[in-house]
Amino acid sequence: MLNHPSQGSDDAQDEKQGDFPVIEEEKTQAVTLKDSYVSEDVANSTERYNLSPSPEDEDFEAPTEEEMQTLRHVGGKIPMRCWLIAIVELSERFSYYGLSAPFQNYMEYGPNDSPKGVLSLNSQGATGLSYFFQFWCYVTPVFGGYVADTFWGKYNTICCGTAIYIAGIFILFITSIPSVGNRDSAIGGFIAAIILIGIATGMIKANLSVLIADQLPKRKPSIKVLKSGERVIVDSNITLQNVFMFFYFMINVGSLSLMATTELEYHKGFWAAYLLPFCFFWIAVVTLIFGKKQYIQRPIGDKVIAKSFKVCWILTKNKFDFNAAKPSVHPEKNYPWNDKFVDEIKRALAACKVFIFYPIYWTQYGTMISSFITQASMMELHGIPNDFLQAFDSIALIIFIPIFEKFVYPFIRRYTPLKPITKIFFGFMFGSFAMTWAAVLQSFVYKAGPWYNEPLGHNTPNHVHVCWQIPAYVLISFSEIFASITGLEYAYSKAPASMKSFIMSIFLLTNAFGSAIGCALSPVTVDPKFTWLFTGLAVACFISGCLFWLCFRKYNDTEEEMNAMDYEEENEFDLNPISAPKANDIEILEPMDSLRSTAKY
Repeated sequence: MLNHPSQGSDDAQDEKQGDFPVIEEEKTQAVTLKDSYVSEDVANSTERYNLSPSPEDEDFEAPTEEEMQTLRHVGGKIPMRCWLIAIVELSERFSYYGLSAPFQNYMEYGPNDSPKGVLSLNSQGATGLSYFFQFWCYVTPVFGGYVADTFWGKYNTICCGTAIYIAGIFILFITSIPSVGNRDSAIGGFIAAIILIGIATGMIKANLSVLIADQLPKRKPSIKVLKSGERVIVDSNITLQNVFMFFYFMINVGSLSLMATTELEYHKGFWAAYLLPFCFFWIAVVTLIFGKKQYIQRPIGDKVIAKSFKVCWILTKNKFDFNAAKPSVHPEKNYPWNDKFVDEIKRALAACKVFIFYPIYWTQYGTMISSFITQASMMELHGIPNDFLQAFDSIALIIFIPIFEKFVYPFIRRYTPLKPITKIFFGFMFGSFAMTWAAVLQSFVYKAGPWYNEPLGHNTPNHVHVCWQIPAYVLISFSEIFASITGLEYAYSKAPASMKSFIMSIFLLTNAFGSAIGCALSPVTVDPKFTWLFTGLAVACFISGCLFWLCFRKYNDTEEEMNAMDYEEENEFDLNPISAPKANDIEILEPMDSLRSTAKY
């Protein structure tokens, strides 16, 4: 739950700049421009870019190649506007996890069962529908990313998604009230609600993580001297990593809502569990509206996605020879793009290839909100709701994300660069360990009485304490820190500026494929097959991680080269007339007043 490394963290007060709770709003200027693949409408817009030098740039000193390899790398400050976007994400995730946590019981059981439910779809039906909901929520980001990059922009797409989201939660709340209808109306309302919520989730998820990263200016590495006298390199890639760690941290703060909604479900009913997310979601609406003027909004591309598909079509016809799509090589073709655009497509395709093995990872991750809940119902709960233990994944992430950001990653970077491909590999391994733990635990559940290998369908569980599930949730949280957060970071950093939402949606689409695999596995979510389900996922995740490493470890060697394209891209928005676009394509507006504040989470 919180999608590049180099070296180190700061000391005492200076190290605050690499720690995501520190906030600084820098001076910004508004600029309008045209580009070879940016819409001409942008020339009349007031999209804002953070172009003024940061404090680090006032005494800018470029590092040598030797210094890049030997000095510690630290991150820069995180602007206040990132906090506003993070609050929107927290509110949306609060609502999403708060309403989806009771779904398994709501679907699987009936009003007279223990635990109580509504739809009586049994374990297979509920697990299948649960995976469909996940699938739907991660297919729709493709639509959300396309619309944002081509027509509406990220901010407007997010706002539209929030309106649809509110409608979906309201339908779910109304149809879950026992006095309003019967089982048939509850099923109809549930289906309508998850369809609307899925559409809204796609419009928000594809764009919010991109919007928060857009608030950071991409600057070349520079030397900074700490108060201790140590020379370090301020690296925008580390800043980006810290932002996504912070973003994921806020996601998991929001996901703690499942602790409240599962208790409300247990003591008051499902209607109360769904009313809380409906009310809380309005915080996102208010923050979006009142924070609009603070956000940096990049221009909408001029049919850039359509152009990218044309480039890909040319590549497929020419055995992926990228020179075949370059105007400099084939000037007679009159391609409506430049060579740099083709190079960016090459980098984006490399990122998309990295995502190929992610569906297996997401399949094992999906068991946490489906089969793990069913497994818990087979065990002694001691008054704990069977869907409550999901919260331990979020709690572990809230504890360990700051530890990794502040201590683990800087410690590793003191001795060796920790590249994205390596981190993702570790994520797959921890996912495999989590499924191994679940498989061993399930075998003990089946060996315990009184029901042995058929504990489902009885009002009393087998004699195994449910808290033995907690290590599996903690292992999954470690896998998320390495694989999920890094995936978000990789999708953003390797995408062209005008396609970031769309490439992010491709990464999210891998989750949909994982849900489809999970849905196909739903026939084995019955007694006594759960042990084999978890064992199979453990083996699949381990093998996928090894294949991932063998196929893509070479990308670690070209990481800095690929990231360097971002520095060139950012220079296109520079106000220096030597490196800027044509003079008649730029309109400089008055800089905003600077705003400074600090906070600790």
